[in-house]
Amino acid sequence: MDKKFFNYDKRSKYIFAILILSSIIIGSISHFAISNVQNKMDKTYANFAQLLTKTIATEATDWSGTTPEKKSILFSEKFSQLIKENQDISFIEYKDVNNKVIYSSKQDFPVDDNETVINISAPVLFNNALSGYISVGMSGKSINSTTSILQKSLFLTFALIWIIFVLLISTNYLLMSRELKKIYKGVKQISTGQFGYKLESENIAEITDAFNDMSNILSKYEEQNIEQLTLERNKLEAVLMSIINGVIVCDNFDNVVMTNSAALKMLDVEEHNIINKKIQNYIDSHGQKCFEEKIEEFKDTPLNIIENKPIEFNIEVGKKTIKSMISPMFSQMQDYVGYIIVLIDITRETEVSKLKNTFISNVSHELRTPVTVLRTYIDTLCNNGDDFDEETKKEFMNTIDTEAKRLHTMVNDILDFSRMESGKAILKKEYSNIINLIEQNINSIKILADEKNIKIIFNTAENIPTVPINVESMDRVIRNLLSNAIKYSLEGKDITINISQTPDYKNIEFSVIDNGIGIAKEHQEKIFDRFYRIENATHTIKGTGLGLHLVKMTIEEYHHGKITVESKENEGSTFKVILPLEVDETELV
Repeated sequence: MDKKFFNYDKRSKYIFAILILSSIIIGSISHFAISNVQNKMDKTYANFAQLLTKTIATEATDWSGTTPEKKSILFSEKFSQLIKENQDISFIEYKDVNNKVIYSSKQDFPVDDNETVINISAPVLFNNALSGYISVGMSGKSINSTTSILQKSLFLTFALIWIIFVLLISTNYLLMSRELKKIYKGVKQISTGQFGYKLESENIAEITDAFNDMSNILSKYEEQNIEQLTLERNKLEAVLMSIINGVIVCDNFDNVVMTNSAALKMLDVEEHNIINKKIQNYIDSHGQKCFEEKIEEFKDTPLNIIENKPIEFNIEVGKKTIKSMISPMFSQMQDYVGYIIVLIDITRETEVSKLKNTFISNVSHELRTPVTVLRTYIDTLCNNGDDFDEETKKEFMNTIDTEAKRLHTMVNDILDFSRMESGKAILKKEYSNIINLIEQNINSIKILADEKNIKIIFNTAENIPTVPINVESMDRVIRNLLSNAIKYSLEGKDITINISQTPDYKNIEFSVIDNGIGIAKEHQEKIFDRFYRIENATHTIKGTGLGLHLVKMTIEEYHHGKITVESKENEGSTFKVILPLEVDETELV
């Protein structure tokens, strides 16, 4: 609780001022009342003293005809006992007209002049003539005692009233403070989000009822709001997590507040290592803060420009190439609240782009070579053909035929690739004898094998059934696998072809095994990709990079089969093809 709220707030100051003011008022009233009573009692006492003096003067009138000695004796007998018993009478004196003291009680009862507070004189008449004076001194002891008692009584009365007033104020303050503490506590609970908090008080029932109603309404509203927010957040998270691209949400202070699994995977980072961390501190695989410079550029660019043209750049994480785009993020009130970084894995696109460039270069080179040869040989024959013998002409014609076929094959590969990639190719199948097809290709390619002193061994199991295939496309598959085996085989190493049924009799399986240079493991998963070629110290043979890609598409997409490769460097490779024996009738001729 806030100490100032209970000890030093304005209400405490107001109550303290009220107590001081009430003390002044009550003190003033009590002083005025006591003074007023004092004055009235003094006046009454003076009247009493005057009446007593006149009474004594009347008594002395009866003694006016006596001698002074007799008068003195009479006064002493008459008033000595009165003076003795009444402490208010300090003295009584009788003087004649010549101011001679005839009687004075001071002779019998000596008195200090300070004891006399009132001195009253009255004439003594005898036969309507002045015969002397009576003086009476009053000590005021009784009135002083009465006044003292009265003052104390009034003081105690007003003090008691003031104490009762203070107690009432203090009690009320304490009671109100206790209730205010409860309300304050309730407000604090509400302010911290604990809606539904209840107050219990009988002293301020209306306020507590109103507070509890408000708390209940807020609680219901919070439940509805939380449900709605939770639903919206779940929707947002579901959408965010389902996005294939990476998304990183940063606040206005560059702290990452949200990300999806795709972004974590692309950046190769754990969630706890990036959430609530500054995105500029992320380090890529090159040890560079790849986002820092671009985020500074983003911040230096006006929002109206960056909103229409997000900043784009590429980063590299491991072997991945990631395209990044930074866009500003606004609230519903169009206030800038941070930015979003979208990550797109363009590794494959980058590789394809590189492969396309390589493909174009290779195709240009491959096409240029046969075209150049053809032009050279044809030009030679046209200009100097008459000078050559028949054997030379035949050699020239064979070379022209070989290069023309090579050019034809490359053009066909490119056209077939384009046709298959577009999805417009329709390969009708028919049940054919695949053994005959393999043997035909072996015979047609034998001349290439003989040039490298390579023997092709064909092993076939018994009772191989016909297979539903597209003869033309399957012929290209077999020819491609055999030609590759010959190209990459070492001089004098045999090539083996095996064909059999799978144990479940549902598929035909044939494999082409060479003993050549082999394929490194890191290339085995990519050799079937379009435009992909292995070019290093051992793989120096040029090509378009489409042959194995077309083989894979033909086997898997159009024949619903499977092709795999097993290879070890310097030990050879095995390409295995599996073809189903049953197909949909709609695919048959």
